Amino acid sequence: MRKKTITRRDFLKVAAITPFTGAFACGLKSPQQEEAARKAKVVLVRDKNALRSLHNPNFDVIQKMLDDAVSTLFGEKDPAKAWKKIVKPSDVVGIKNNVWRPVSTTKEVEQAIKQRVMDVGVPEENIGINDRGVRGHPVFQKATVLINARPMRTHAWSGVGSLIKNYITFAPNWSSYHGDSCADLASIWNDFNLKEKTKLNILVMLNPQFYNLGRHHYSDKYVWAYNGLLVGQDPVAIDTTGVRIIETKRREFFGRERPLQPSAKHIPLADTRHNLGVSDPNRIEIIKLGWKEEILI
Repeated sequence: MRKKTITRRDFLKVAAITPFTGAFACGLKSPQQEEAARKAKVVLVRDKNALRSLHNPNFDVIQKMLDDAVSTLFGEKDPAKAWKKIVKPSDVVGIKNNVWRPVSTTKEVEQAIKQRVMDVGVPEENIGINDRGVRGHPVFQKATVLINARPMRTHAWSGVGSLIKNYITFAPNWSSYHGDSCADLASIWNDFNLKEKTKLNILVMLNPQFYNLGRHHYSDKYVWAYNGLLVGQDPVAIDTTGVRIIETKRREFFGRERPLQPSAKHIPLADTRHNLGVSDPNRIEIIKLGWKEEILI
């Protein structure tokens, strides 16, 4: 077989294309670089008048807090314009709450969300609010948009019960996600097509629980009037921020480090194993609105 001779013309062709090839390659990022570049935005809004008493939220104040947070999140002055970025009149909207009686999402937060969804033009019959019955709920079965809203509290199995864990009721067998301190809770979001449908996450920090002594333990001693909401589109970033506040409160209350038992390992694993969101505090932008006293972060 005759060897091909590289001519001067061939050499000039290669030389001409090489700079463009190099520039194109330099412009590409590896999956690891893309992962490192991801960032998340979380809005923390607080108002000292959000609670009339420890378990009595002020609806008007809650509505304004939510409006301010959503407007800031989407860069709009008008809350109606901000909500239109996540909901349209033809949507079927499921508001996933949490009904654990001692520390719940609260009717005030639920109704503040529902009001703004209706203001966008969604008929009331196309809006559902539910927790443990979502799998059989007609609105949730047809939902095109989900809004995830639940309170922050410590949890005997997963370290904390927060936004990532709130979707466990979409699974037919909850116990299948309890292994290894609930390490793989984030897989629920992918297993049941919830990640893309969820347009807004709200971690209710009005009166969060920062310590518990067992599975169903509750005491007013271990909750406090933080008067806040954490709002964003990334549930991992919000949960990460909520845990930081809880950990600070525990140090303040106990006078020393008091790590969560068990640790909330499912939150960083939601990032590194399940690609649900951002857990690195250095890549989370926290925008703080309203009352700053004892903000703890």
